[in-house]
Amino acid sequence: MQIHALEFYAGIGGLHLALKRNRKFSARVVRAFDWDQNAIKVYEANHGEIVTKIDISTLSASFLASFQANLWLLSPACQPYTVLNPNAKGSLDPRAKSFLHLMQNVLPELVARKEQPKHLLIENVGGFEASTTRQFILSQLHSLGYTTAEFLLTPLQFGIPNSRLRYYLLAKAAPFVFPTSIQSGITYRCIPPPSDSDSDSSSAWIDPRDSETANVNAMEISHYLDSEEQDDSATYAIPDRVLEKWGRLFDIVLPTAKRSCCFTRGYTQLVERAGSILQTNMDLDTSKTFDFFFAAQAAGDTEVKVNAVSILHPLQLRYFTPSELLRIFHFNPPSTYTNAPLRIDPLVLDSNPRVDDTHRKPNFEPFIWPPNSGISTKTKYRLIGNSVNVHVVTQLIDFLFHGDVCGSELELF
Repeated sequence: MQIHALEFYAGIGGLHLALKRNRKFSARVVRAFDWDQNAIKVYEANHGEIVTKIDISTLSASFLASFQANLWLLSPACQPYTVLNPNAKGSLDPRAKSFLHLMQNVLPELVARKEQPKHLLIENVGGFEASTTRQFILSQLHSLGYTTAEFLLTPLQFGIPNSRLRYYLLAKAAPFVFPTSIQSGITYRCIPPPSDSDSDSSSAWIDPRDSETANVNAMEISHYLDSEEQDDSATYAIPDRVLEKWGRLFDIVLPTAKRSCCFTRGYTQLVERAGSILQTNMDLDTSKTFDFFFAAQAAGDTEVKVNAVSILHPLQLRYFTPSELLRIFHFNPPSTYTNAPLRIDPLVLDSNPRVDDTHRKPNFEPFIWPPNSGISTKTKYRLIGNSVNVHVVTQLIDFLFHGDVCGSELELF
């Protein structure tokens, strides 16, 4: 049995890549849908010309049935639900229309035709779990004969130094069901081990933000940075005008850090809650250096005020590069990443703290930007910020299909 998938809101193909990276069963995306032309260019450069540029709210049940897909992968717009938007409108937002169309109109018709997908995976921003859309989707899926499992997960749980909390909804249609330990209406903070596993299911992950005693078992950020040969720090240095006005709002991390803030589509364009920046000089104390800077800004001497920002230059502050974010999002896992990591435990490291993308596991083909496409650095940040963490989704796909493929028991990584 081969899994045939449809990918909605495909973006640059993070869900496709996660499905491709599973090592337990054969699967392929037979058609993807998106509206963003730049995203489609990137998708096609990596996955072939299987993307249809279309308004998803116009898709019909008969058209989708023609693909005979048994899996739907969906990452609908998060803007209607994000906590970063105080004016978020949820289901009333026009950007939620197409997702509601699929769930309210298309899926029921496919069920009536007995041509519905047997499995679904939906990804959205943390905050979706409190929306009325989530309540409607759950009610709709249950009425159509699906069982569901919900999760709030962050890459930190999988040894990746990035705090990107995301909501995931998994669904199965009869005869497939989730383990009896999964209860409807509960949003889980970790993926439970399979019933035949020796893992301790009681050892749920503890968010270090919620407990002073919780450890962050993640790789250092240094493993995700460009190599010295690739170093282009000057290009990504924080502009003085930004440091002068907004420097105090940045989340600044060192290469030795084991966490970073969520990188959003507005990275480099916004300051607060858009993603961390990197301090490459680890010999200086960040707080003390900024204290000197603030004191200089408050000085009565005009010349001292004008030159105050120069105090911050030795910190060597810069943005993460697009290639570094592709590693953090696990589109291009670093060479220190093992091909068979433990599900929650820290990833196995080798002795090389730098990244060399040429030494990659055989089934990890490098993710590329299409050559001569005219895609700007700003657009790359937007496309990555709109995407998913590939490794996290791969783990969820394994859980979704555990025990369902060819009657065999699948094991989580």
